[in-house]
Amino acid sequence: MPPPNPHYTDSLRSLMELFARLPGVGSRSAERMAFHLLKASREDALKLADAIRAVKDQVKHCSICFNLTESDPCSICADESRDHSMICVVEQPKDLLQLESTGIYKGVYHVLLGRIAPLENVTPSDLTVPQLLERLKPSADAPPGSASGVREIILATNPTMEGDGTALYLQQELSFAAPHIAVTRLARGLPAGAQIEYSNKAILADAINGRTKV
Repeated sequence: MPPPNPHYTDSLRSLMELFARLPGVGSRSAERMAFHLLKASREDALKLADAIRAVKDQVKHCSICFNLTESDPCSICADESRDHSMICVVEQPKDLLQLESTGIYKGVYHVLLGRIAPLENVTPSDLTVPQLLERLKPSADAPPGSASGVREIILATNPTMEGDGTALYLQQELSFAAPHIAVTRLARGLPAGAQIEYSNKAILADAINGRTKV
């Protein structure tokens, strides 16, 4: 970002610098956004500030699936009409939302909050893998030796090198921790190197319906 105009006030310069930190926002865009807020009414400008504060104060991760939510558990985990015997594992909450937009999948989810990426120093311990394995254990009040009720795990990591590596790791972990549970992957309706969040509904629907056992 080039040096700000020295005639800008300190508060205006600070606002521009913060806007410029946002992804996809350059110095010119940051300047336009700052001046837009400056011209807006005090009420509208403070609504934006209140919305940002509310997101940081109220949005959290579901204690079960780690989706973003304002209530715990999230609405999907709390929905008794969903098929809780089927868990779809995704990398990020935005992937969950994209899959939900198809209206096809009726199971529940588990969000890893990332993917294994050795070059970025992201290891399995940085993900919610232990919590996923914990979900596959029988409840405390279940009879000894009974299953958790989960019959299928769908690995819906992105079809990238890191996503495939994460899926392979999960497949190995699940084969030891829960060999009785079927493990499937999304079909390759998704092109290699693509991101789930940028895929259209038709491609995602084909990928869900065409998933195969691994």
